[in-house]
Amino acid sequence: MKLPISSRLLACAGFIAPGDRVADIGCDHGYLSIHLLTVGIASSAIAADVNEGPLKSAMRNAVKFGVRDRMEFYLSDGVRNIPRDFDAMVCAGMGADTIMHILSDGRWLQDPRYRLILQCQSKRPELRQWLYDAGYRINRETLAKDGKFVYSVMEVVYDPGHGISPAETYITPQLLEDNHPLLPEYYERVKSGVELTIMGLQRSCDDRLPIYEGILSDLTALEEQIYGNRS
Repeated sequence: MKLPISSRLLACAGFIAPGDRVADIGCDHGYLSIHLLTVGIASSAIAADVNEGPLKSAMRNAVKFGVRDRMEFYLSDGVRNIPRDFDAMVCAGMGADTIMHILSDGRWLQDPRYRLILQCQSKRPELRQWLYDAGYRINRETLAKDGKFVYSVMEVVYDPGHGISPAETYITPQLLEDNHPLLPEYYERVKSGVELTIMGLQRSCDDRLPIYEGILSDLTALEEQIYGNRS
């Protein structure tokens, strides 16, 4: 019996350390936690969802794959109703606004003992800027592809006093260091998005135009680094 887990969830799993106690917020079908337990990475898992239907589905899947005894299930809006005894928290498949809401609501997550694994579906630059403004720092970041979409997955820790430039909110130093084979494709999509934004700002004579022109210039300067060591 094979677990139908996606590439982006497997990328999230790649940031979990052996023996971690994991909290999967917005667990949906529970596949991430089940995978981490069945392959022997996580020692235990908290599965939480704001909706009862997905949570019951996760419970059924936990029984099916024989890991029910190592999982706890909570009906919870974000982290409001879950215990705090875990090492790594995963928020995957959510928009930036939802992730920011969860972290704002759970101020107790501002603690270096927690590692946050975030896979954001939208507004990634805004999320990265918000994280640094809130005292978090991106420790590692990688990429994954499901269908035609390329997603970023980041490991975040609470470590105040660091900054991030406007261009780095689009392509982080951590993504450059990771140097994933998908990086050129991700870079081209990001750059195209900034170019489209600039075109819209030019038409509307928006005051933010110089900011995005600076971002595009900084992104363009990364091309040699991104493509230089690839055949």
